Amino acid sequence: MSKAVRNPERHAERMAIKQKIMQERISKAQKEQGVLLVLTGSGKGKSSSGFGMVARALGHEMKVGIVQFIKGAFSTGEHAFFRDLPNIDYHVMGQGYTWDTQNREQDVVAANAAWDIVAGMLQDDSYDLILLDELNIALKYDYLDLDRVLDDLQARPEMQHVVVTGRYAPQELIDIADTVTEMKVVKHAFKDQGIKAQKGIEL
Repeated sequence: MSKAVRNPERHAERMAIKQKIMQERISKAQKEQGVLLVLTGSGKGKSSSGFGMVARALGHEMKVGIVQFIKGAFSTGEHAFFRDLPNIDYHVMGQGYTWDTQNREQDVVAANAAWDIVAGMLQDDSYDLILLDELNIALKYDYLDLDRVLDDLQARPEMQHVVVTGRYAPQELIDIADTVTEMKVVKHAFKDQGIKAQKGIEL
């Protein structure tokens, strides 16, 4: 049994202190603007978190744009679920994993075609949230001009939110982001135990 359960009065005191701290933080956070979120790191859950934000935005009847940079050679559960929902503009632009394509020229062309679509979204204030899935991988391999990406992101409408996923987020992107989360591997079923990727969980 935890100490909090053994001493409910002490728990209540701690929560009262925490409540006061949180209320003070909330009262100070009055600025309202579009947020740039970067989800990176070697752990699982980056795209899943991004699509969770998509679901949340759709629940608020916001307009959402999704562009996937690497995935594309195979069907994903996210695409099957979200593609036909109202208020969503979904583009699967990748050619598959880089180790499968083995064709840099093809990957560069695909990534730049995807960014042309993104650039249009970033100039359109009707999009409330834009998810750029696996953009960081395209940047790592220099499929895209990083300066163009950063300039377009910073020039977007004031209230537009953007979520960028993928390992190896460049420092320049991290520097301009409002929120950055790095996913860390503790255990992984595929890598550590040889459990194959499966529908619905896609390791």
